[in-house]
Amino acid sequence: MKYRLLYAFVSFALIALSVFSLLNWGLTLGIDFRGGIVIEYQISGEFSSENATNLLSDNEIEVGSIQQIGENNYLFRLGDINQEQRDRILELLNQSGQTAEEVRFERVGPSIGPELIKKTIYALLISAGAILGWVALQFKSIKFGVSAILAMIHDNFILIGIFSLLGHFYSAEIDFLFVTALLTTLSFSVHDTIVVYDRIREIRKKHGGTIEEVANRALSETMRRSINNSATIALMLISLMVFGGSTIFWFAAALLTGTILGTYSSPFVAVPVLVLWEKIQKKRFRK
Repeated sequence: MKYRLLYAFVSFALIALSVFSLLNWGLTLGIDFRGGIVIEYQISGEFSSENATNLLSDNEIEVGSIQQIGENNYLFRLGDINQEQRDRILELLNQSGQTAEEVRFERVGPSIGPELIKKTIYALLISAGAILGWVALQFKSIKFGVSAILAMIHDNFILIGIFSLLGHFYSAEIDFLFVTALLTTLSFSVHDTIVVYDRIREIRKKHGGTIEEVANRALSETMRRSINNSATIALMLISLMVFGGSTIFWFAAALLTGTILGTYSSPFVAVPVLVLWEKIQKKRFRK
């Protein structure tokens, strides 16, 4: 806890950068939020969705996903295209060593609409409330629950801000996979925080001491475990980014960012908030 002001500075700097990016550039929304075109092709011959995605992207055609729905049938989810681009796609597919025939073409709305976004926000609020109540009940103090929720909000907000920056400079889009990564970060952040809190409770019960002494000892005893756990996840996600292809690159990048943030926030946000709260509370009781 000696360097808690430094941790606070790092967090506030990241939050300020996120706010700046969101206010200036917003989020780059993907096809899942904007809608687009769905084309079904019947393709004979050797076909690679990864190669097709790269080929179309090189020709400035936005590809959301390519999904196999039959033995030789593939569903292309694309951004809005004109007739010239539609003809160009068929031409490119036929030039790639296979024979392609268009089976179906339709314009579709966003798969993540306003109603689904609203329900997702409600679900998040209910989940956050349930987590707050459960943590407060388990640790017999509302301070633990509120501190865990603040750390969770810290992680998710910064993750959104980072993707706002990546969207502006590297065209990273917010899509259904990003929402999945956001929810995964939420659960990972709370899980790691509870591990530290549980150690604080055990040390306090067995050895006592001031909240700062207990927190320092708990962090020392759980830090190696948290780093090893996160490093294992990070290695897997880096492998996905390198070898998984462009389709899941930004999904893996979002999960990696969320893992780093969750590992950071548990000892350096959730615990300092708890320590500060208890110190302020004790000062008030003394008065």
